[in-house]
Amino acid sequence: MPVISKINESHLEAICNVLGDTGKGLTGSEIGKLLAICKINDPEPSITKRVRLFEALRLKQDQNNCSNNVLHFIQTAFDPARFVGRLQEFNRFRDELNEALAFAGYYLGENGKLRAVVQANTLGEAQERANRLRSKLNDRCVHSDVLRFCSAELLQENYFHAVFEATKSVAQKIREKTGLTGDGADIVDEALRISAPLLAINSLRSETEQSEQKGFANLLKGMFGTFRNVTGHAPKIIWPISEEDALDLLSLVSYLHRRLDSAIQVPRNTGTPRNP
Repeated sequence: MPVISKINESHLEAICNVLGDTGKGLTGSEIGKLLAICKINDPEPSITKRVRLFEALRLKQDQNNCSNNVLHFIQTAFDPARFVGRLQEFNRFRDELNEALAFAGYYLGENGKLRAVVQANTLGEAQERANRLRSKLNDRCVHSDVLRFCSAELLQENYFHAVFEATKSVAQKIREKTGLTGDGADIVDEALRISAPLLAINSLRSETEQSEQKGFANLLKGMFGTFRNVTGHAPKIIWPISEEDALDLLSLVSYLHRRLDSAIQVPRNTGTPRNP
């Protein structure tokens, strides 16, 4: 792993303030266990959690002259397996941490992994960006699931990753409604095929209704092919996405969510649509 530059101490302190928050952060025992797992010395286990954590992480990155162990600690703390059955808590905690991470130039994804993003300079700047884009999306009555999956991305105004996260939310909804485990075009073909669908946007009785089902499936696959697959593999520098493009895409994702919400769920092996 390459050596990653140290995190500014004021930024590290803001991160530790979230991680060690008295009411909503890690417990004292969790901090001790995680520090041990990450092989980070715990110099002051009896002091306030946020100060204890800051001192431990500060000393470690000063010792190594890099932030690798600090970033590893954060990812270990946010391993999704630690939050099984606590999705809302995970999302709330992650969103709060991402606001602090923004100033250090990092973003924690829903998979518990960190990635570098454009660094925010002030809290006012980050909040202003979030408010402006959210206001425009609210004017369009964008589906709540789009905002839920993109909230931290919108705070960064990182359109490249906002597109990626938004398209992922569509595949996740299909998985939740069908029990399938695939992704992209494959899961669309399996879920919406005419011969034995698991989801149907109408009764599929007429040729017109079947054509509508096929068209909706093609719209889903087109979205994945045009945006998710490209953004998943292309470097950000060669895939510029403007605010206008992001707004249009998020509106498309919103439409897809609404159609999926009202889609009829078909029991396996019956081929007969039924209401959700």
